[in-house]
Amino acid sequence: MTHHLGTGNIHTVWDGTLAPALTIDSGDTVTLDTLDASDGGVARRVAGGELNAPDDLRALIVADAHPERPGPRGHPLTGPVHVRGAQPGDALRIEILDVRTAAWGWTGCRPDGIGLLDAALAAEGLTPYTHFWDLRAGTHTDFLPGIRLPLAPFPGVIGVAPGAPGPHPTAPPRQVGGNMDIRQLVTGSTLWLPVEVPGALLSCGDLHGAQGDGEVSGTGIETAGQLTLRVHVEPQAGITTPEFATPTSGGHSRAWHATTGHHPDLMTAARTALRATLRRLQARGLSLEDAYVLASACVDLKISQIVDAPNYTVSAFLPLDIFGEAEG
Repeated sequence: MTHHLGTGNIHTVWDGTLAPALTIDSGDTVTLDTLDASDGGVARRVAGGELNAPDDLRALIVADAHPERPGPRGHPLTGPVHVRGAQPGDALRIEILDVRTAAWGWTGCRPDGIGLLDAALAAEGLTPYTHFWDLRAGTHTDFLPGIRLPLAPFPGVIGVAPGAPGPHPTAPPRQVGGNMDIRQLVTGSTLWLPVEVPGALLSCGDLHGAQGDGEVSGTGIETAGQLTLRVHVEPQAGITTPEFATPTSGGHSRAWHATTGHHPDLMTAARTALRATLRRLQARGLSLEDAYVLASACVDLKISQIVDAPNYTVSAFLPLDIFGEAEG
């Protein structure tokens, strides 16, 4: 059976006591309409004149400026969906059949945010910045003239209710999923989530049009959209953390330029590698803010080695195809 759940069914915390918005059977398909991670906040700021948006997108953005939601702040999640028969110890096997973005998206940075380099870049003059993306082409989006990113939409948040008494904030990912921001969870992927409460209580949101591994400025290409899933119960599956199968390992560029960081602290190594990539982008004429949000949308942070004591090595991969280049 197929089902549809719209954005009239939004919650902003994880809690096993939330009333289900929909009940489905194992094997059913459900399409979820989702809101962007700011819950319309970015659109409201455009409508109120706080943010400037491109002329050709402004009307589309303002149309999404719904009133501010009362209650606790958090990702606006569509759900929860009760899956009949799901019990603690089981797993949900979730086939991602389709992910569609809205017509526009945004990526932001700010000196006091959650990004990897916010504190360091604040000292260099980083200012709050929001970039707007035109997603109407469906396959790609242009950042600036000569810089084009492929779209690979996925849900940033997909999870089930934790067994521990709530409410729980939506920001941290958990053993039951949630805000994992795994960009490989594209159409054609399958995700397994451990069930901790009867019915599982599946919820989703925070769609991204694209993102680099790391989401380094704190945001990917944030967008509203629509997610279609087929959900199965696997009894007593024996999993304790999310697992997934995917048709992609990430980017599709023909060539990359990578910068590296080496340090006993993994975060310091990652920051070193990323800052060197931002310098590369700035050398191409990008502002500090443009370099940061572009990196968040397409640069991949990877642990290159974790065993050569005392230093970890992190590499930051910049796809050169976004510039129309096959080699550096």
